[in-house]
Amino acid sequence: MATDKTINEQSLTVEQRLKSLYELQTLLTEIDRIKTIRGELPLEVKDLEDNIEGLHTRIDNYRQEIDELNKKTAAEKEKINESQSKIERYKTQLDNVRNNREFDLLSKEVEFQTLEIELSEKHLNEYARVIEAKNRDIAATEEALLDRNHILQEKKAELEEIVSETRQDEERIREQVKEIEPLIDARTLTAFKRIRKNARNGLGVVYIQRDACGGCFNRIPPQKQMEIKMHKKIIVCEYCGRIMIDPELAGVAEVSQQ
Repeated sequence: MATDKTINEQSLTVEQRLKSLYELQTLLTEIDRIKTIRGELPLEVKDLEDNIEGLHTRIDNYRQEIDELNKKTAAEKEKINESQSKIERYKTQLDNVRNNREFDLLSKEVEFQTLEIELSEKHLNEYARVIEAKNRDIAATEEALLDRNHILQEKKAELEEIVSETRQDEERIREQVKEIEPLIDARTLTAFKRIRKNARNGLGVVYIQRDACGGCFNRIPPQKQMEIKMHKKIIVCEYCGRIMIDPELAGVAEVSQQ
């Protein structure tokens, strides 16, 4: 099989390869046109999907923060219960003190636990305010999420309608592309794809227009124009790197610079 492929490639003239390249370029340009018809919708859909994913992540983070605050709230309430139990125990012991020293120590313990309760209550109020704010953030984010999902469904429906209208044409053209590519040697085809990828307008093959490159419009010297017309080798523009062919091979009327 590899031998047959080599023979087939070698049997193709430069002119045949150039003509196939231009036909390939024409088909790929038509696919580009179809993609242009679809416009920015695929990118808009992708951006919306990424945005929606980000909103879900934000809501999850809010809920995790609320869970942590709820755990801290439970811990502070437990501390309050412990301090209250200690205060009750200390007050009971105060009724049975035997000297001023014990009275002072127990009184300080009661005072300390009272301050601990006040501190925990302060923390509880802070946690409650933060939890309330987080819940508001969740509500606002869920509202934004609902709105984004609604827009996404509209964009997807619009994109699907356009895709369904152009899918048949695109599939037909892609089949033609598959038929033409084997008529071009692998090295030239790879170079063409690289040039086309880097070209702003997707043109990897251009014909001479008014004695200039049809891609970058820089003037082509007469000697090089003659070489291009001879179809003996593949010639690229020294300015933009595109493969150049003469108008006749492209099937268009030649227009020279007046």
